[in-house]
Amino acid sequence: MRRRKYIALLGSAAAWPLASRAQGPAMPIIGYLGNESARPISTRLRAFREGLAEAGFVEGRNVAIEFRWAEGQYDRLPALAADLVRREVDVIVAPGGAPVALAAKAATRTIPIVFEMGGDPVALGVVSSLSRPEGNLTGISSLSVEASTKRLEILHEALPAATGMGIAVNPTSPTANSQLGKLRATAAALGLDLHVLPASTEDQFEAIFATLLQLRAGGLVFTSDPFFAFRSEQLAALALRHGVPAITQTRDFATAGGLMSYGGDFVQSHRHAGAYTGRILRGERPSNLPVQQITRLELLINLQTARRFGISLPRSLLGRADEVIE
Repeated sequence: MRRRKYIALLGSAAAWPLASRAQGPAMPIIGYLGNESARPISTRLRAFREGLAEAGFVEGRNVAIEFRWAEGQYDRLPALAADLVRREVDVIVAPGGAPVALAAKAATRTIPIVFEMGGDPVALGVVSSLSRPEGNLTGISSLSVEASTKRLEILHEALPAATGMGIAVNPTSPTANSQLGKLRATAAALGLDLHVLPASTEDQFEAIFATLLQLRAGGLVFTSDPFFAFRSEQLAALALRHGVPAITQTRDFATAGGLMSYGGDFVQSHRHAGAYTGRILRGERPSNLPVQQITRLELLINLQTARRFGISLPRSLLGRADEVIE
């Protein structure tokens, strides 16, 4: 595909391509490869558009966005990525974790790709270097995947008498095995028994909680995975109904009634992804844009839920929380 270059008019909200397509609209097209659907990520999409606007691009005015949604089925991502390549979009945005980034990378070596993920993009083979990513990829990385072990430590601190914990894992995730390995090491250091509970479809959620109660495990830790993150309200409702103390990566879980959440600020990372996308549309090469790392992790505690479950949380834990929901 021939390279297209764009210039931004200083003092104007518009950016016009130097060379337009032979057919179709003159404005550049962003291909947005989503692992879910638009509804559960509305706040993140708003942040992405805000980042685009910072670079001078407004959807419908001087840039178009074509969305492809996997509806939570990771095996659909390669075909959706290939479809965006056939569409000859100018940039592919691949937010929502390693499965999306890897599917986009496998689909093209020429179209620029901006990823957003919670894992280590070097360890996962997405880029070769954070400072000089090379090739056609760059993006945003947070520490959410690495925070899985910290979630186990936090829940253990909240439930010191518990001798076992359940671990909810999506076996289709590229980071599942590495997270489980680190969680097992942490559990051994804490003297905890782990019960691994797999789920890659929504109809398996009920079984997770039922099995956990049968095992008499103290609580439930969700590994970092977009599949769980985007179903926070559903999981919080199940945790409340079954009386299970649980912790996930996203604040949506705690605000919906779950006990706790600990993870990265995904709204912030999506805003940065939008800004990077805009910079590429203005002519910058992905290889010249270092992978940004979002290092801030936030802890939310729903004190109302703790009281409902009869859990007395230590002051030291409450004092470290970024937000306590009363």
